[in-house]
Amino acid sequence: METSTLIALGAGIAVIAGLGAGLGIGIATSGAAQAISRQPEAAGKITPIFFLGVALAESTAIYGLVIAILLFTRLG
Repeated sequence: METSTLIALGAGIAVIAGLGAGLGIGIATSGAAQAISRQPEAAGKITPIFFLGVALAESTAIYGLVIAILLFTRLG
């Protein structure tokens, strides 16, 4: 295979990190909503932990995007 093909393939695989982040955020939102609906008085403790988890999942997607952009700049 040519180098440009492998770089494009690697960039595509790096973008797949966004799928994992999307699934993680969805699962975290579901869990937080269920926990708050079961114990509404614990919402103050659940919400900050939820946002921390969402931020970590989103950073994974951003890392994948940055890697994909870096690889695409190598195609030229």
